[in-house]
Parts: sequence; structure tokens; C-alpha cells
Amino acid sequence: MKLFPSGHATHPQWRMAAALALAQLRAQMALPEYAGAPTLGLLYITDHYAGEAQALLDYLAGELPEVTDWSGTVGVGVAANNAEYFDEPALSVMLLDVPPDQYRVFSGVAPLPLHPVGGFVAHTALVHADGHTPELTELLAEMAARTEAGYLFGGLCASRGASVQFAVGGDGNMAGQGGASGVFDGGLSGVAFGAEVALVSRVTQGCQPVGPLRSVTAAHENVVLQLDGEPALDVLLDTLEVSLDGDPQPALRKVRATLAGLVDAGVQPQGQQRTGHFGTDTRVRHIVGLDGARRGVALGDRVEPGMRLAFCQRNVAAARADLMRICAEIREELEPEELEPVPLASQDQAGRTMAPAPGTAAHGPAAAAAQSGRRIRGAIYVSCSGRGGPHFGGPSAELQIVRHALGDVPLAGFFAGGEIARHHLYGYTGVLTVFT
Repeated sequence: MKLFPSGHATHPQWRMAAALALAQLRAQMALPEYAGAPTLGLLYITDHYAGEAQALLDYLAGELPEVTDWSGTVGVGVAANNAEYFDEPALSVMLLDVPPDQYRVFSGVAPLPLHPVGGFVAHTALVHADGHTPELTELLAEMAARTEAGYLFGGLCASRGASVQFAVGGDGNMAGQGGASGVFDGGLSGVAFGAEVALVSRVTQGCQPVGPLRSVTAAHENVVLQLDGEPALDVLLDTLEVSLDGDPQPALRKVRATLAGLVDAGVQPQGQQRTGHFGTDTRVRHIVGLDGARRGVALGDRVEPGMRLAFCQRNVAAARADLMRICAEIREELEPEELEPVPLASQDQAGRTMAPAPGTAAHGPAAAAAQSGRRIRGAIYVSCSGRGGPHFGGPSAELQIVRHALGDVPLAGFFAGGEIARHHLYGYTGVLTVFT
């Protein structure tokens, strides 16, 4: 099994950026450690190119005729294996070498069937969605139910212009595609993978609990009224060690910097108990208001009695530590060999990958192939548009943490308006998925 070719570039003209990415892809496809004829392409663009999405897709598809299927979307930034392009015209492409009978591209034109068709059974799914889609939460739950594992990963498109999604199924893989252009606006799209496509996925929330996990004992719609039988507002103020008496402004500033981690009723939040960080069982939501009359706390999500809640705060140290934690968990699960990470490609002054020279020796995950039966072939990283380098201390810092932890592996992704993991919609998180 070989590495997935990947390419990325920035340029004011989309055609130049696409040509630079193509040069990287072709150089890698000529190397023995990379897949030479992958059929599934992932394309992520920043919203600077959203108006030219159709022309860009047509260009790449024409230059890579062996790639019969495409999926992707738009973000305010895109990610590569050691760099992020944020708020600038850029694209990131990765070509997945997956057996054609082990994946299906889906969209609103050709949705994923409720029951298996043609022998294909969806096990997991990469999902791109428009955040303005009505009843999106219910649609994600329904989509997860159409997979054996019940696990989705992906995110919501983020754009100041058109919220485009790419979904092209060729070679018979997308019955119902008809004359559709492959560029969509609204709804859900993505790729469903069969059970033979091995992957590992983790969520990093970057939030540190500032109080214990409590039970919601009374609630009304999105307002938490009681926690462990105590007024929720009093619990919040006690946790933050502040008071609204006298001058309330210092207390309100601290409340604005605080969020709430919610766990559904009946779910045991193992992640926080083991690591002190939130896992995929916890959804972080904003505190949107305080109800002084009922001594309640209003959240940006519906709350029901029986749920569990922990107040938390985001900070750079917590975000870095939690991102390194999930990378370590992935490495531990894969049991990789300890090799010195040597880049497969040269870098420019900004740390962005340039096309590798033909004949470059393989290192990192590629060299581990002969020593370990399971290695990373490629990765997809979807991070919140509110995160990115500045939140981690500098340009591309978030992606460099991932690269340092996983090695020089092919990676593509985007900065989203919301992140998807399992059947939940998250915010201010990162979803890292590696193919092995």
C-alpha cells in the first residue's frame, strides 16, 4: 500500500496555483513509494477561488483523467502537511489510492442509499455540509445511521462568497449523477468508505475544563436551570470565583471567555476522566446569556435534564496539549517505528512544501513500510476557522504540530465553519483522520 500524492499552492490566479499543485502531484506519482494511479481526489479551496470553482475542478479533472471521482469543499483556509493557507487564494489536493469498490461519492443529486446497493456497504463517511442546511443535526444523525460504524468525519464549508462543494462520481461509482456539473451549493456531500478502508480518527477540542462534570437536573430549551440541584448561574459564578455584585464587568469578561462542554444523557464521558481533556463524547457550546430571574445559564444548544456539563475555557496551552495528545493516541494505535522525520520535499521560506525532486529518498512513514505492517498513507485535517496558526502561536503552527507528531505524511484539509465527528456537529475543534 502506497502513500497518497498531495499538492498545495497559493497564487492570485487559480490556474497558476492548480498548475503548481499538479507539478507536485505528478512528481510524487512518479516515485515508487507513492500511488501511481489513484482514482479518488480530494479538493479543498479557499473562498478566494469559490467563484471559479467549476473552472478549477474542470481543469484538474482534465489534467488528471485517471482520477474519476472528486470530493471537497471551500474554507476560509486550507491545510497541507506542514502549512496552512489562511485568508489567501490557495488550494490543497490529495489523491486517495482506495479500491474503487470500497468507496462511493455522494451528494444531493446522488445520495448515499439507505440500504446497501450493488454490494457496497458504507462503513464510515467523509462529509462536507452547508451550515445553512435546514435540520442539519438531524441529517448528520441520519447519515451516520447509513454507515456500519456510525462514524462521520468532516466539516461545514466556510466562505464569504459561494459555499461550494465538489462531488463527482465517475466510472460507474455515482449512479444518478447524470449531467450534474460536480459543483454543488447546499446540503451534504462527501465520500463513503467501505470496511476495508482502514482509518483512525480523533477529535481535539482544545478546551480545558475549569470545573467538575455535573449533572443537568433542570433545564428549559437552551437554558440550564440547575446543576446537581443547585442554580446553574450560582454554580458558574462559584466555578469562576467571580461575583455579579458591585461592578459586574470583570465577572462578565470571565464569563465571556468560558464555554460549556455537554455530554448526552446516558453517555459516559471517558475522555475527560482519562486525560483531563474532552473527547468526542463532549460538545463544546457557547454561553450566550445569563438568566438572572431564574438563575440560569443559556447555551448555544438545546439542553435536557440528564445531560452532563462541565464549564471550560480555550487557551493556547490547552489547544497545543490536546492536539499533541490526539496525535500521540494515533501513533500509539498504529505502533509506528521511531524514525527521524526527514522531509520528502523542500520548503520555501514560509515553510510551505514545494515539489519534491524526482528520486528523493523515502523517509518517515514511507521508510517505515518495510519495518511496520501498518503505516499512515495520508491524512485529512478539518480545523475550525477560529483556530489556525495565530491561536497556536504563529503561522502554520497548528499544522506543524501535526507534522512533528505524525511525520512527513501526505495531508489535506480545510478550516471549517463547524466540524463533524461521529454524528455530532462541533465548534472550535480539529478532526484528524489518518488512512493506514
